[in-house]
Amino acid sequence: MNYLYFLYVQILTNYHIPKILADITFPIIPFCIIAAAVILTVLILVLAERKILALFTQRKGPNRVGYCGILQTVADAIKLLFKQNIDIDNSDKFLFNVAPIIVFVPAMLLWGFIPYSSEFTFMNFSVSSLLYITIAVLPVIGIILAGYASNNNFSLIGAIRSAAQIISYELPIMFVLLSVVLLSSSINIKDIVFSQLGSLSVLNWHIFPCIIGFLVMFICVIAELNRCPFDLPEAESELVAGYNVEYSGMRFALFFLAEYALMFIMCAFLVTLFFGGFLPVTSKYISEMIFSNSQYLSVCIYFEQVMWLVIKTIILVYIVMLIRATLPRLGSESLMKFSWYVLLPVSMINFIVIAIIKFFIEGGAV
Repeated sequence: MNYLYFLYVQILTNYHIPKILADITFPIIPFCIIAAAVILTVLILVLAERKILALFTQRKGPNRVGYCGILQTVADAIKLLFKQNIDIDNSDKFLFNVAPIIVFVPAMLLWGFIPYSSEFTFMNFSVSSLLYITIAVLPVIGIILAGYASNNNFSLIGAIRSAAQIISYELPIMFVLLSVVLLSSSINIKDIVFSQLGSLSVLNWHIFPCIIGFLVMFICVIAELNRCPFDLPEAESELVAGYNVEYSGMRFALFFLAEYALMFIMCAFLVTLFFGGFLPVTSKYISEMIFSNSQYLSVCIYFEQVMWLVIKTIILVYIVMLIRATLPRLGSESLMKFSWYVLLPVSMINFIVIAIIKFFIEGGAV
């Protein structure tokens, strides 16, 4: 972020604005960017999923509000904003109100860990990948509190299901993450991206030596997102929407925002680990070919890196939506067995294989 900071200071200086104002306002800018990106992304994803599901089930989908229904999610957001927040009798009022915040805040915080380009990294720590995984689990606390505080047996069952599901599918994720860390020799997310940079371009991506690990982690991510076929905590046909059934208005909207914000950012995390993150598919940046003699070449490259990350993420998000359109929901026992009997052993074997590959690549020194 140093380049962006000095560029920001230079712009303010050109308008005779004191440097101290830049020091005060610059840390606020990433938060504003993330907040705007989360809201805009959720609105687009909700509309896109409705259109895709409508296509697969031979329905029209949203087509009334705005051109081809593109303003339908905006209308839904306005409706939720003005809808009454209903308080439940005999519920724990404090926990009932705090639960949506506990779910939404970690989902928004995760957006700061992803390196969108070599300069657009809002939170860069030496152990950022471990921090990311840790924070990604925190929303389950809000889900448990929501089910407990609602004074509703169906909500409580949904919350317990979610907790069991998160615990079951977190272990395979950790083993796959260790495999990627071993390949890149770093726990830092940005270093993991740069470790996939090489003369072979796409062939340097971690997806090729660790394709089994990617498949395991992709399945586990879908389970942690409570997406079909792992949407037992929100099983409408059994629990009447599960843990959030007693919520309305903006409190329900926070759960909704968190779900889609997590879906996008978890797919971005997978892209970062396995598909080169912001690295281009081609051997050379398109900006270098077009703006080779421009003084703004570096800025163009940064925005192109963001573009590559977003394109790769959208492809993964599309696959997640297709899975919801095609696969039925798993049973509770089948879901647990699949994690403990299949995914966990496979993730451990994958880690051992990656360790052996790393051992021979580095000539016997891991």
